Amino acid sequence: MWLHLDIQEILTAFMVLFAVIDVTGSIPIFVNLSGSGKKIHAGRAASLSLALVVLFLFAGEGVLKLFSTDIASFAVAGSLILFTLAIEMTLDVELFRNTAPAGYTTFIPIVFPLVAGPGTLTTTLSLRAECHTANIIIAIAMNMAILYFVLKKTYLVERIIGKGGIYVLRKFFGIILIAMSVRLFVSNIRVLLG
Repeated sequence: MWLHLDIQEILTAFMVLFAVIDVTGSIPIFVNLSGSGKKIHAGRAASLSLALVVLFLFAGEGVLKLFSTDIASFAVAGSLILFTLAIEMTLDVELFRNTAPAGYTTFIPIVFPLVAGPGTLTTTLSLRAECHTANIIIAIAMNMAILYFVLKKTYLVERIIGKGGIYVLRKFFGIILIAMSVRLFVSNIRVLLG
């Protein structure tokens, strides 16, 4: 049955995607873009991100088949990317650099690569090995609702959480993401080796 709602799966997918998308960690980038006079359309950014991630959730497997690979292999590769992103968040190192051209602030860099970038797309497809599709879609929608709120109220969120709070959240979710990436790696490597 397509509609198989499971609160635990929704929360797991939500937390993994929340850590990867790292909306709170991107608040300084949002503030900087707004401060430099670049207009960010919160609704457009959230809806484009939602559409892109959900589209990849469904079409990603077909794309993988074109390259003769499977979900378990992609999940292992995704777990390695998640681990790398988590190291970046936890240790304050920059491993992924944004070299997108100037212009179209809502799409570049907000939608891609900050929100619906390679890490998010890989994670979304990797989650299919762990969670039901309906639960992943709900988790994606929840994350996009948070993205919309943060983009709409960037200065308010920064004032409430504070720079120290944003820093602590980034570290906290980095550590959670390390644990989740290890679990994703181990469970899928067993499928490949078994």
